Amino acid sequence: MKEVKELLIEAKDEISSANDMASLNNIRIKYLGKKGLVTLEMKKLKKLPQEEKPKFGAVINKVRNEIEKLLNEKMEEIRKNEKIKKFEKIRVDVTLPGAKRDKGHLHILTKVQRELEDIFISMGFEVVEGPEVEDTWHNFDALNTPEWHPARDAQDSFYFDEKTLLRTHTSPIQIRTMLEKKPPLAIISPGRVFRRDYDSTHLPMFTQMEGLYVDKNVTVRHLKYTLEEMARRVFGESAKVRLKPSFFPFTEPSYEVDVWFQGNWLEILGAGMVDPNVFRNVGYDPETWSGFAFGLGLERIAMVKYGIKDIRDFIRNDVRFLENY
Repeated sequence: MKEVKELLIEAKDEISSANDMASLNNIRIKYLGKKGLVTLEMKKLKKLPQEEKPKFGAVINKVRNEIEKLLNEKMEEIRKNEKIKKFEKIRVDVTLPGAKRDKGHLHILTKVQRELEDIFISMGFEVVEGPEVEDTWHNFDALNTPEWHPARDAQDSFYFDEKTLLRTHTSPIQIRTMLEKKPPLAIISPGRVFRRDYDSTHLPMFTQMEGLYVDKNVTVRHLKYTLEEMARRVFGESAKVRLKPSFFPFTEPSYEVDVWFQGNWLEILGAGMVDPNVFRNVGYDPETWSGFAFGLGLERIAMVKYGIKDIRDFIRNDVRFLENY
């Protein structure tokens, strides 16, 4: 009897000290398992005299039941504590300050494009977009570019087949717009263009913005005023533009356009009066309508304005470069 009661005392101490389910399970096996201490004591009933069995049986059963009760109570306590710990890990303290996150910003080319769009929209131009995959008629033929022109060579352009290519400029948007609308009209056409060039001043994919203005009695004066206004608003009030004679198949006369910026003349774009053949190709009467067109690279504008030396920096995704702008 004494040994059985001592088992209960030992079990109580061990159960109260248990901190997890694994420890508690070991205690259950130790006392109540097939070879447990209480189980072994119950097997002694067979050897006791008949008159002692009821008394001993009652004591051992009481001890067993008490140990089971203590184990179950401790199990509930451990489960409750584990649940509290689990919820504590995922609990959010809404009174804490929010996590600090760095703010992103627009890419420098996106900023330049939006700046130019705002300038030309304020002068009455409409922003028009078009497909990047073009046919040779819209990309070359309608723009008065003959088949022998170097720009049509496979080593200069990305062809899918003889009649389909990635556009080499956004001029096809001008053709598509004139085919759909009657003059007068004023549009700019920003977008990506593709040519087989790659060095510090050229990329195989770059961003261009072209402009077209068609009306009656349009002259070079209108072209120069428009470009000067753009230059002043992009590069500052001291900026001036200079037109130098050049050649483009789709304008006549044609000009290379320089801007006076920080004490230097810098070439920034090409421009000219729309060639009469282009008007004929879209059904405009060149005797009635006249107009000017221009084309500039957004990368070139950004490089001049911000002093960027290598055009490849725009696509290298170097955070140190991007953070500067």
